[in-house]
Amino acid sequence: MDFYQRARELKDETVANRRHIHTNAEVGLELPKTVAFVMEKLTEYGLEPRECGHGVTCTLGSGEPVIMLRADMDALPMPEESGEPFACPDGKTAHACGHDFHASMLLTAARMLKENEAELKGTVKFMFQPAEETFEGAKDMICAGILEDPKPDVALAYHVAAGKMPVGIYMYNDKSTMMYSVDGFKIVVHGKGSHGAYPQNSIDPINVAVHIYQALEAIIAREVDATKAAIMTIGHFEAGAAANIIPDTAMLEGTIRSNDKGAREVMVRRMHEVAEKTAEAFGATAEVITLSDVAPLICDGELTREVVGYMQELSIPGAMPYPGIEASASEDFATIAEKIPSTFMYLSAGYPDERGAYGAHNPKVQFNEDVCEQGPAYLAHCAVRWLESHQA
Repeated sequence: MDFYQRARELKDETVANRRHIHTNAEVGLELPKTVAFVMEKLTEYGLEPRECGHGVTCTLGSGEPVIMLRADMDALPMPEESGEPFACPDGKTAHACGHDFHASMLLTAARMLKENEAELKGTVKFMFQPAEETFEGAKDMICAGILEDPKPDVALAYHVAAGKMPVGIYMYNDKSTMMYSVDGFKIVVHGKGSHGAYPQNSIDPINVAVHIYQALEAIIAREVDATKAAIMTIGHFEAGAAANIIPDTAMLEGTIRSNDKGAREVMVRRMHEVAEKTAEAFGATAEVITLSDVAPLICDGELTREVVGYMQELSIPGAMPYPGIEASASEDFATIAEKIPSTFMYLSAGYPDERGAYGAHNPKVQFNEDVCEQGPAYLAHCAVRWLESHQA
């Protein structure tokens, strides 16, 4: 089958599925409408989906080898200001990262592979994943058995990219870290509240939290190898409810990211130590809560080069490789890539005009639906070709 030609024929359906998921955006692990829609479509296409944890899986073909195709499905907890007529109407949820594309493109790939099932030289396993944005979804599905029965030999995933890039660019890294680790944390400082007029009767948690914040900055400046990428961000600081009351607690919430395992270990360990010891110095205590712990995404070099070769077999106008990309954002597909050889690529889905002014996670972001011809074709073609190339 010419998967690119078939994907072009199915573009309107891919777009319709994307818009349905977009309009009905859901966040986190619980995606009841999205899961129901994905299962309905897979069943319509002749597959037999089942829930796996909070996600969806199914298989095509039989026997070995086994390749897994993964798409995430969750949105972001933010308002949408894209101006698109199919924008999510609830005012607080938006597919501003493109996961609606990932799910719809994998649905179309599943349909095309089902049409071609008799020719499969092994098994294709599908992973429709929730909660990538909260870094919970991959672990949830792993715990539910996504990497067993059958066990995938390799995994492949694509992610669309907004911005000024025209459709056609595919970005990958076959030599080093592609995306950074992420360790999300919450520090709760427990002090002693008092009337604001009598601070001597308090152990002021706001003062303690400010000192913790400043001390954390020194970890990057003085303790991490300057040749390694190291980012620590405090994005949420909350304490108190009135101007004349010193509260009992203060809270800082943030993330640590790095492209290096050693630098990551230093920052995480020292964040705990600095928070706890700084609080102790002021007579308070600090409780450190781990919110996420995702490793750097390092793709398998051999598999990545192999998949790029399969992609180049398709006659897609304007297709252009962009090797060596490294991004400081994080991706919980890294949890899969730690366990089986995997590759992850970006597909440009931007506009060279004013519609490309905003990137992912911006409420005004717009994605180019022309990528709906390319993503499904790459997924299906690469799956078929990898199975053909890895016969026992």
